[in-house]
Amino acid sequence: MVPWKERNLPQPNNMTEEKIKKDVKVAAVKVKKETEEVKQKIRIKIKAFDHKIIDKSTKTIIDTVFKSGAQIFGPIPLPTEKVRYTVNRSTFVNKDSRDQYEMRVHKRIIDIVDPSAKTVEDLSGLNLPAGVDVEIKMV
Repeated sequence: MVPWKERNLPQPNNMTEEKIKKDVKVAAVKVKKETEEVKQKIRIKIKAFDHKIIDKSTKTIIDTVFKSGAQIFGPIPLPTEKVRYTVNRSTFVNKDSRDQYEMRVHKRIIDIVDPSAKTVEDLSGLNLPAGVDVEIKMV
């Protein structure tokens, strides 16, 4: 409620409640548009079976991004995906005798905020070790 209505005073400067609410909404939208800057972002998702190889590749990616002068968030470690297989040792007898195998997939995410053309060019010409899967997305 507007204070002058509670006291039965005349409205100041011929302003109605609807006009005040409209002006407040317009001002809020302008402030919101000014504060929001649309920044381009690159998200790099790295997967590997060996944790040492994935750490080396993330280090090389981070070093190349720092040389180009872009801002970086990460590496963010994601949960390790564990896939387990249970296999019978013999084909016909000894059902209780089994082998168990496990495959672990280590994952990392790196976000690059506001990359330049040099950053993208450096990332495309990067030599990473074998066994590393890299996905690059523009977000």
